Amino acid sequence: MDGMPGWIRQHVAAVRAIVVLTVLLGLVYPLVVTGVAQVLFHGRANGSMLDGGRGGALIGQRFTGADGKPVRKYFQSRPSAGGYDPLSTGGSNLGPESVLDTLPLPGARGKRSLLTQVCARSEAVGELEGVSGARPYCTSDGVGAVLKVFPDRAVSVNQPCPTAPFVASYQGLRVVCARPGEDYAAGRTVPVRGGAGVPAVPADAVTASGSGLDPHISVAYADLQAPRVARERGLSPARVRALIDEHTTGRALGFMGAPAVNVLELNLALDRP
Repeated sequence: MDGMPGWIRQHVAAVRAIVVLTVLLGLVYPLVVTGVAQVLFHGRANGSMLDGGRGGALIGQRFTGADGKPVRKYFQSRPSAGGYDPLSTGGSNLGPESVLDTLPLPGARGKRSLLTQVCARSEAVGELEGVSGARPYCTSDGVGAVLKVFPDRAVSVNQPCPTAPFVASYQGLRVVCARPGEDYAAGRTVPVRGGAGVPAVPADAVTASGSGLDPHISVAYADLQAPRVARERGLSPARVRALIDEHTTGRALGFMGAPAVNVLELNLALDRP
């Protein structure tokens, strides 16, 4: 080595560093981490599989039929922006300011705002559970109650013509339906709260989690679904609510978050004789 030119010594040192780091970080470290995980967190490290591989306790899933409609004898999960696909995990990236729909044109698809998605989901859940799906800032037909206000008129921008607007007038201006393709950007955006009180449908029934894989629902959403599940299965409401209690987890570390219900574990318990 002493007789080697400097540039050769530098290359040999670089190769040695690559070999050592490859062994340490590419072999030793992964094996150690995997071993520790298997010893300390065996179930979670292997996917937390339940009931012979019917699903994992840490990843939510749909409980719908071939037609995409909810199977009425099962508790339903919260919505998922990624379809509960671990390879496309993530949220919709829509925030509170997403209140304006892009109305569909002939031969093209529109785009629903977050507000309209929430309104439509609330209507669907309300119909399924036999309660009101009404929410503030939502129309009776399940879209965002939003106006674009101009000096001479107001436009219900999420209700395409010939739909009747959710209100006939606003501050003395006549409200008209929206014409797909027309530019309303110059108007003042006004979400209208309406007369809906506290929603009967919980927030987690109409909003997706950030990961799109949340396996839990709130206790309130589980309680809302309990009468339907009990009726479809011929069980007493008390029995179904007892199962909800058995599969409800407490707050993280005793004080963070809120109690939640694991939907897959609950549905599997219902299927057992």
